[in-house]
Amino acid sequence: MVKKNTERPWLDNYDKEVGPNLHYEEIPVYEYLDRIALKYPQRKAIVFNNWKITYNKLKELTETVAANLRGYGLSPGDRVAIMLPNLPQTIIAYWGVLKAGGTVVMTNPLYMEKEMIHYFTDSGAKFLITLDLLWPKISPLMSRFSLNKVFITRISDCLRFPLTWLYNLKMHRERKTPEIPYDDHRVLHWNKLVKKGEVFIKYTPNPRYDLAALQYTGGTTGVSKGVMLTHYNLSANVRQSMAILHEVGPENTVLGLLPYFHIYGLTVCVNFATAIGATLAPYPRFVPREVLKAIEKVRPTIFPCAPAVFKSLLQQKDIDKFDLSPINYCISGSAPLPVETIEKFKKMTGAEIIEGYGLTEASPITHLNPLRGKRKYGSIGMPFPDTDSAIVDMELGTVKLPPGKIGELVVKGPQVMKGYWNLPDETAGAIRNNWLYTGDIAYMDEEGYFYIVDRKKDLIITGGYNVYPREIDEVLNEHPKVKEAVTVGIPNENRGEIIKAYVVPKDGEDLTRAEIISFCREKLAGFKVPKKVEFREELPKTIVGKVLRRALREEEMRKSNKNSE
Repeated sequence: MVKKNTERPWLDNYDKEVGPNLHYEEIPVYEYLDRIALKYPQRKAIVFNNWKITYNKLKELTETVAANLRGYGLSPGDRVAIMLPNLPQTIIAYWGVLKAGGTVVMTNPLYMEKEMIHYFTDSGAKFLITLDLLWPKISPLMSRFSLNKVFITRISDCLRFPLTWLYNLKMHRERKTPEIPYDDHRVLHWNKLVKKGEVFIKYTPNPRYDLAALQYTGGTTGVSKGVMLTHYNLSANVRQSMAILHEVGPENTVLGLLPYFHIYGLTVCVNFATAIGATLAPYPRFVPREVLKAIEKVRPTIFPCAPAVFKSLLQQKDIDKFDLSPINYCISGSAPLPVETIEKFKKMTGAEIIEGYGLTEASPITHLNPLRGKRKYGSIGMPFPDTDSAIVDMELGTVKLPPGKIGELVVKGPQVMKGYWNLPDETAGAIRNNWLYTGDIAYMDEEGYFYIVDRKKDLIITGGYNVYPREIDEVLNEHPKVKEAVTVGIPNENRGEIIKAYVVPKDGEDLTRAEIISFCREKLAGFKVPKKVEFREELPKTIVGKVLRRALREEEMRKSNKNSE
């Protein structure tokens, strides 16, 4: 009789090809690119419209970028902000900075003045690689930054004739091409980086201690903090991903719709995809119909996405006219995914959506459902190899709870961050006795599968009862007339907090507060039924589609303060 693993029950449920422990080489994360370039030199590394490049050429190009960056004064450890949408230049710049010994600061190109000032000044970035279309909002702030050099690319820099000519003509006619004061001193063109110049001299960092990325949190819990991710953190997470996704090899093409400036997109669509030798197909922005066309054209086999994207694609009225059959693997994270969406997408593509979990502080992946074994809908799956995970009490976080009990999710493993940039107190609060406290409320079942219940900071306490808003969200999203919905707790003198629902009706549907309340009463205990309902055209979200409850709470606080004046 096989003895069950009671301490780590998930080990009994791994695919047979997956071991509990892996061998981790202490290598810089760019070593994965070098190895694939040696093994598959002529395999397509990147395809973008009518532009493509092999792995051998990509390796050479990134070394040219690295050499030129060093020639312009980059020293090991210097931070380089990459503020670009998903383009070939983003991938080239990323590997080039790492090969030069720099630390990448991946930056959302949609950020505005306040956010840019925080990122660039807090990180102390000395170089910026960005897009010409972003210059109008960067230019007025140049005096506020300590940037030594700014390198500017255009979308057409990675297009071939005739698309490059057509794109530039279109931009000129629409007067969208900004005037940029290239001066060969501080503001330089992208060509200065990709044209042969300086001689490349390999720099090898200390993978355990040297930072590969200073990755800022999304700011869903306050001011963004710089998460220090070492080369070892990132390379270990790639190794773990390769072990769990053991059947996924170099014959694949990855549609890079997830933003590369987000750690989820960077790890899955760049680091992991490169490590297996897949073809990367960057996609700069999400327009549902255009993505469906891209799937037909590029024929990706791997489609990592956020739940909001899957939902949006399935809402396209003529989706059945598009051939989505090339997709073999879908990976979903960042938010819960309704069972209905999973089943409908499988029917359209034949592909299972594999749900997982991660956070910036863990490079980011810590949990994933198995590739071939039992998958549990609504579960984030099981911990990665060499990743320990537990549920602890929410008061002190010191007592491990048994299966089925709800508490705070904690994790530890080789992918967990070095700490927060220049924030030792925040680091000490997040990492205790080598455990990373995630701030997520969860539970583990008897077989070692984990389930997220809610964010610890989102917990609503109403009339003395603890209410997890995600439970109410799921009920609201079951309503046939609801496109999406979210609940938050708002202050109340008598009950501490009351529950308010923000609801986006489906297009063309009439929906009333009475309908929402009646629907909730059928499925929820009375104290969980929302007391207020507000209808909206859209909800505030992060770039990967996670609803910003904090933004809604702050909005309610502003209303409350205004009314009390």
